[in-house]
Amino acid sequence: MKSTSSGARGGHPKVAIVWRGDAAERRQRRLVDSRFARLAHALAEAGMSPEACVYHEAAGQAVEAQLMGCEAALVFVNPLQDGLRRAELDATLRRAAAAGVAVSAHPDVVDAMGVKAVLWRTRALGWGSDVAFHEEASDFARTFPARLAAGPRVLKPNRGNGGQGVWKVSPVGLGQAAVQAADGDPSPRTLSLAALIAARMSDFRDAGGLVDQAWLPRVAEGMVRCYMAADRVAGFGAQAVRALASPCAGPGGPRLYSGPDDRRFARLKDLMERDWTPGLCRTLGLAPGDLPAIWDADFLLGEPDAEGQDRHVLCEINASSVFPMPDEAPAAIASVLAGRLARRAEPA
Repeated sequence: MKSTSSGARGGHPKVAIVWRGDAAERRQRRLVDSRFARLAHALAEAGMSPEACVYHEAAGQAVEAQLMGCEAALVFVNPLQDGLRRAELDATLRRAAAAGVAVSAHPDVVDAMGVKAVLWRTRALGWGSDVAFHEEASDFARTFPARLAAGPRVLKPNRGNGGQGVWKVSPVGLGQAAVQAADGDPSPRTLSLAALIAARMSDFRDAGGLVDQAWLPRVAEGMVRCYMAADRVAGFGAQAVRALASPCAGPGGPRLYSGPDDRRFARLKDLMERDWTPGLCRTLGLAPGDLPAIWDADFLLGEPDAEGQDRHVLCEINASSVFPMPDEAPAAIASVLAGRLARRAEPA
């Protein structure tokens, strides 16, 4: 652990807000006119001293030195951005955490909950669906055709973001499938199953496996993103998504944000706080204090449950870079982080 901290010396604990940028942005290191200005203000209001920590690979040593001088770090770096992955940053964050910096989200936590395999690992929770996880290419090649024969599936690389590599796959004939990508050209193309399986081999090398989830036909009714500050709901984002939807579904729309008390999502909030987040922690072996200060879960609608209530079905969890966010979220993040730092400062 770090032997001293600014909080222990009576000052304001330093909190690094980490995002990916370039050398010019790192030299400026400005929060006041950055996209994180509101978060920085909330941290300051809660008694912390936020500072910009712009990451790029060439600045790795400088970033590590900066982190080692902070009490906490809030990280907003995608797993894959502009062809760059964050393995070097994750190693830096692990060293900082080992030295006593409160890192959110810790890379080990991201590896547990911020990957698509969490859909399979938590499938027994109320948000679960018909889903499989393939760590080995041979398993995917052997079992996927039979599942596809029963109806459309969605393939998702275990690690990734922004819809990269997400495909809707529909059976169209013996040994063939229609493939529609969530990113890039939305026009379906027809592939043989052999060609489709060959095209996904890189997922096992580069993304740590492949998730195969049953298609949710109610996608045109919209997606709800539930924002969590640790184990409490911090707000919602509702969006008419059209990635993978039928062209007749009409145009999509922007994500519309609301606070944690939005009555439209009261049942979802109750389920997340009372059942699903504790269940997530139990399943993955996480303590509530391990949860990121900010993370989100994306839901589509499934078939109604036995009580006639619409089921919310989990599509993915985002834990690496949750931004933008509802207006209420920065204060919730600051509250979580202030509580964690205060508990660390308590005498043993």
